[in-house]
Formats: sequence, C-alpha cells, structure tokens
Amino acid sequence: MIPAPPPAAAAEPPTGTELVVITGMSGSGKSIALRALEDAGYYCVDNLPPELLRPFIALEDRRQARRLAIAMDARSGESLPQLPPLLDGLAEQGVHLRQIFLEANDHTLVRRFSETRRRHPLSQADEGDVQQALLQAIAREREQMADLRERSLVIDTSVLLPSQLLASVKALIAAPLAHLTLVFESFAFKRGITLDADYVFDVRMLPNPYYVTELRPLTGRDRPVIDYLARQPDVQRMQDQIAGFLRAWLPALVHDHRSYVTVAIGCTGGQHRSVYLVEQLAAQLGQDWTTLRRHRELDGL
Repeated sequence: MIPAPPPAAAAEPPTGTELVVITGMSGSGKSIALRALEDAGYYCVDNLPPELLRPFIALEDRRQARRLAIAMDARSGESLPQLPPLLDGLAEQGVHLRQIFLEANDHTLVRRFSETRRRHPLSQADEGDVQQALLQAIAREREQMADLRERSLVIDTSVLLPSQLLASVKALIAAPLAHLTLVFESFAFKRGITLDADYVFDVRMLPNPYYVTELRPLTGRDRPVIDYLARQPDVQRMQDQIAGFLRAWLPALVHDHRSYVTVAIGCTGGQHRSVYLVEQLAAQLGQDWTTLRRHRELDGL
C-alpha cells in the first residue's frame, strides 16, 4: 500500500506583505475606500470570508502580490468573530497591517439605503415597518462590529463627499507604518460632532477671526489668520494644554496596543480656529509621532 502523503502545512504569510482591512457599517462607503486602494496599487477583494484570509494571502504571495486590501462586514455572518484573533496572528507573523473602520450615523445610513433601495444584510424578511426594521438591523450590526471598530482607525463618512473619503484613505496608506498614528481633524459643530474621534476638544470660546472683516473669507491655513490667532493668549494656552494632555497619555495608549488615535477639534464653522489648531498641533506633535491631518469642512471645497 502506498502511504498517504503527510498533510500540507498551513501556509504562512510572508514577512513584508502589506494588508489593509476595511470594515465598517453597511452603507458607510467601503466600496469607495476599496476603489482608493485599488487606485493606489493594492489588489482588492470585497467580502472575503475570514476563514479564507490566510490562504488568500499565501496565494497572492505566489503571484508576487504584496499589497493587498480586503473588505469585510456583517455579510460574513457567524464567522466574523474569527477576524480579530486572525488579524492579531498575521501581525505577529510579520504582515504589515492597517485597519480602517467606516462609520456613519443612523440618519445617514437610513437615507443611503432608502436612496439605493438596497436591503440591509441583517434585515429580517418578516419585519413590518421598513424604517424601524432598518434601524434595528443597523443596531444589530453596530453590536457585531464593535470589536473591529475598537481596533481600527475610524472614519466618519456621514457628511463626507466621496472625494473626501478617497483622499482620507489615500492619505492614511501614504503615511509610514508606526506604532501609533495621530489623526487631527477639524470640524464644525453646526454640522454635528464627528463620530470618529477618540478625543473631542471644543474651541468655540476662543477669539473668532470670522468677526474680523478681512479674515472672514480666509481659513486657519492662511497667514493672516495664523498671525491673528498666534497673538491670542487664550489660543496659545489651549494649544499648550491639548498638547500637554496628549504627551501625557499617548505612551499609555501605545502600551495598550493602540494603533490610531483621532483628536477632533471643533469650532462653529470649522474654518478658522479648529483648522489653525489642527495644523499647529499636527506640526508640534509630529516631531515625536506620525501625524495626519483632516479638515472635514474644508477638504470638501
């Protein structure tokens, strides 16, 4: 009798593979994010079952594909809880891993599903009230995705244009891999608090260039506004206190294995004060940490 061949060893992902994992809420823009990655030269797969991730990486290595991106969401069903420990194992074996979670508020998700007439993957066939059923499905999905959200860089797409989301994803993957990446984001309170922040600072009490006629049409990136705000003692005090808070606690976050920290700074219109502080803090903290900057209101102009 010819002996059976020994079972094949599980394929090990090669050191040096870059893997971007896109997760998030259904309707939050994962297809747009994948398009950004495809444009950047990544080999992209949507809705890959978690149990196929390791064989997929091994296969693409044999094809000399080392920049990979996958999207996974609630469609993975009962196998979704396998993903976090699987990703931890891949990172320990040398895969360069980036995780992005796309978020949006309930109102935006309901509107998007209504406009496209798509069915939510967790909707129940026998539910009566369509909108209420959709809200219940969204709530179930949030619960299922909570662990993945906690470990990822969160991007709130509620008020983003597709071009803004494309730019945010491209900026993220262009940044060097680091133990911790700081993302500074300006926003306007009048358009709602961003959902992707780990820390939110309200700077509406600071002197407002909007009320200076010649500064009103400018932004916090323009030299006259920069000079005006740099002369305000309260603005400098706010900047120093935010920087001091972050310097005090970022080492603890690194120790807790955090990969991304998003710091959102909001003013009334998201044009002057918050933009100025994001630019200044990103430059200041960028001496010690990898930093990215986003301007939710300006970047869509």
